[in-house]
Parts: sequence; C-alpha cells; structure tokens
Amino acid sequence: MYALTLASGAPAAILDWNNNYGRDIDKCVCTHCGNFPKSFTGATPEIGELDVLGETIGRSKCFGAVKGKVKAGDMTFFRLSSDDRAGTLKSYVGEGAFTDDPFGMDGGIAVTKVRDLRRLMAFVTQNGFEHHVAMVRGSHADALNEAVTRYLRWPTYHHGAEIAPRPTLPPLP
Repeated sequence: MYALTLASGAPAAILDWNNNYGRDIDKCVCTHCGNFPKSFTGATPEIGELDVLGETIGRSKCFGAVKGKVKAGDMTFFRLSSDDRAGTLKSYVGEGAFTDDPFGMDGGIAVTKVRDLRRLMAFVTQNGFEHHVAMVRGSHADALNEAVTRYLRWPTYHHGAEIAPRPTLPPLP
C-alpha cells in the first residue's frame, strides 16, 4: 500500500481477490475489512461494524469499518511478498478498473475488471502469492514497475505490459 501511495500520491487500500463476477472472465469482486479511503467510494461512506466477522466475534469488537461500493475508475494493483525459500522478495503489478457493476453484498465492495484476469490469477496462485492485493486509483503500474525492478531489483511480473515479459519468479517446488 505504501509503494502505491508513493507512486500515485493518493491513498491506497488492501483488498482480496475474492469472487468471480458472473460469467465475465475479466471481472472479479474484491472486498476487505472496510479499510477503503474516502476517495474510493466518492461519497460519504457509512462507518459501522464488520458484518461477517461481527457475527462471529461480536459486533462491538468490529467497529470502524468503511462500508460502501467503490466508484468506477482506473486502478493500479500491486502485491509484494517474501519468498522465504529463495530468500528474496517478489511482486506483481498491473492495471485495471473499478466498475460500476452492481453486487448484492454489504460492506466494502469493489467490482474490478482486469484484462486477461485468468492469466493473472494463474500467476498469483502458481507463484505462492497471498489473495490480498493493494489497489489505488489511477494508472501507475509503469512507474511502480520501474521503481521496483530498476532501483530495488525485486523480481516483478508486470501484468498487461504491452510486451508481456515472462514471469521471473521460479516455480514453487
């Protein structure tokens, strides 16, 4: 999230790559525990309890969640993880969009569209990345990719680059 905030000059949020969106293979419903900045929803969001977790551990222990649907617009996603077996860091970055598609669920909801999403999800799962991903409004993948590959020298997969490079991460054993 911090890297995206630095690259964009705007607040980022963490979401889960969560559910398919109907039959559209390039759309995904992304949610998380209500940590969206106000700029994600565009309106004054509702602040309340986490609905699902609140039912499990008690609503009084889950106050402070931002509830609301993320408004449509361009977005950049980024994930940085440790590869403990290789003793290094690994990451992926790319761009897509938040859509205005409806979704019947409470909480913090973002319907996203990423070109060739199935290829991205295959990369994420085959390379041991967690389902959490940071996102920010706008198109900042090229700048972030430049920073992490050239200056920090982290292995990075840039999803959707015009000449898509082969992922540089080793396969899991």
